Amino acid sequence: MKKISYGMSFVILTAFLFTSCNPVTMTTWTNPKEKEKIGNVVVWAMFDKLEYQKPFEQYTANYFNSKGFKALESLNFLAPDVKYDITNLEKKFDSLGVDGILIVTYKGTDKSQSYVPPTTTVYPDFYYNYYNYYNWGYPVYGYGGNVVTSGGYWVTTSTVNLHANLYANSNNDLIWTADIAIDDPNYIDEVSYKIAAQIYSDWQKNGLLK
Repeated sequence: MKKISYGMSFVILTAFLFTSCNPVTMTTWTNPKEKEKIGNVVVWAMFDKLEYQKPFEQYTANYFNSKGFKALESLNFLAPDVKYDITNLEKKFDSLGVDGILIVTYKGTDKSQSYVPPTTTVYPDFYYNYYNYYNWGYPVYGYGGNVVTSGGYWVTTSTVNLHANLYANSNNDLIWTADIAIDDPNYIDEVSYKIAAQIYSDWQKNGLLK
């Protein structure tokens, strides 16, 4: 799995793109004036680093394709170091026969700190072996205890913010938009799949798919 590091414009994290327990939250809006339905899409991650754009597009497209919804990666036909004008872009999209263009951009990383207060728990000695438990069973013998303290530290949470727009290829109009937040992410394949799953589910719910 590809880990992402600090010190880049795409992500400023100790370890970018997340494990299975990390949440992805998404706030979406669907354009009520746009009636276009999409049956296939281009995934275009407009990130500064090719090493992050490529896997994000790949895993996102793979998820869509696994659902029977055709998706293409922009890097398969758009060079990352070339500035295209609208005419050339339209020609490329038309030649591919795509209905929609999904563009994802990085919007920054927020950091917050929370304090985990210390807690102390006393565990009786009888927890640790059967003879102590036997002694505990006869209170006349008495028993001791072990003290365990946890907490008493600060936790830093990093939230990566992405923005996604879905445009209709037929008229270039905005169909759907989303603000996406990922808490303490680690791995790009896992986060891409989770984002793609939420996007696909939202498109289904809002009747955007053919």
